[in-house]
Amino acid sequence: MTTVLITGGLGFIGSHLANRLAKENKVVIIDNLSTGRRENVTPHENITIYEGDITDKKIVASIFHAHQFDYIYHLAAVASVAESVERPHETVETNFMATVLLLEQARKQQQEVKRFVFASSAAVFGDEETMPKTEMSPVKPLTPYAIDKLASEQYVLVYNALYGLNTSAARFFNVYGMRQNPESPYSGVISLLTKAFVEESSFQIYGDGSQTRDFIFIKDVVDALILIANHEESNGEVYNIGTGQPTSLNDLIGQYQVVTGKSMAVSHGQSRRGDIRVSLADIGKLKRLGFEPKYSIYKGLKTYWENC
Repeated sequence: MTTVLITGGLGFIGSHLANRLAKENKVVIIDNLSTGRRENVTPHENITIYEGDITDKKIVASIFHAHQFDYIYHLAAVASVAESVERPHETVETNFMATVLLLEQARKQQQEVKRFVFASSAAVFGDEETMPKTEMSPVKPLTPYAIDKLASEQYVLVYNALYGLNTSAARFFNVYGMRQNPESPYSGVISLLTKAFVEESSFQIYGDGSQTRDFIFIKDVVDALILIANHEESNGEVYNIGTGQPTSLNDLIGQYQVVTGKSMAVSHGQSRRGDIRVSLADIGKLKRLGFEPKYSIYKGLKTYWENC
C-alpha cells in the first residue's frame, strides 16, 4: 500500500482527493484548519491527520521523518486573492516559501517519491487576452497570490530539472462542487449561487452576465490530479485542469434553475474593475494523458445540488 501526503487535505479539493485515495492508500493530511474542516474527510483507518501549518519547519520535518511518501499533493494555500493583496508578506510564507520547504523535504526522500504534484492556478495568466489558455500562453500575474503560484510552479519544475525530483504542476480553472464553502473569501460563483438557491434569495451579477468561465466539477479535478501523478509523461510538466468548454454566467444561472426547479431573481451591478471577462482552458495536453471530463456543467450542477 502506497503512502500519500496531502497538504490542505481537509479543504474543499483536498478532502475529495483524500476520500478517494484512502480506499486503496495510506493518506497523511496536514492542515491548519484555517478553512478546512475535519468533517470534510470521511473517517477511515487509512487516514492520519496532523493539525499544523505547512510553514512550521519542525512539524513538516517530523511528518517526513515519520512517513516515507510515495506521492505528495501540495494543495495547501492562503486561497484568498484579496488577503494576498492586503498581507503579501504573510501570505508569501504559505503560498511560496512553504512550497520550497516541502520540496526540500521531498528531495531528502527522493528515491521513494514517485511524484510531487503542486496545485497552481489559472490566476497566473492574469488578464492576458489570448484564448484559450494553453500551458505555453503568456503569463501575467496581477496579484501576490498569482505571483506566489507562478514562483512555486517554477521551483517545482526546477527541482525536477536540477535534482531529478519527480514533480508536476496543475493549473486549476474554476473548480466547483460539494463542500465548497460559500462563506470563504475565495469561494467560487457556483457555491454562492447554490447558497442563494437554498435560501431562495436574489443574486447580483456584476456586468451583463455574458462573461464566461471554464467550470470544472470536483470529481473531474480529482481524476485529473491522480492521472497526472501516475503518468510518466507528466513528469516535469505543467497542466491546465479545466473542461475546455466556456459557460457564461447567464447560461449557468439558467441551467441551475432547470436543475433546482426554482426561479431566481437576478439584479445587475456595474462590472468590477479588474474582473476578467473571458477565461477558458485548452486541455489538449491533459487529454493526451487520457483525461476526458465526465461532467458537463448540467451534470455537475445536478450532482452538486443533489448532494449539497
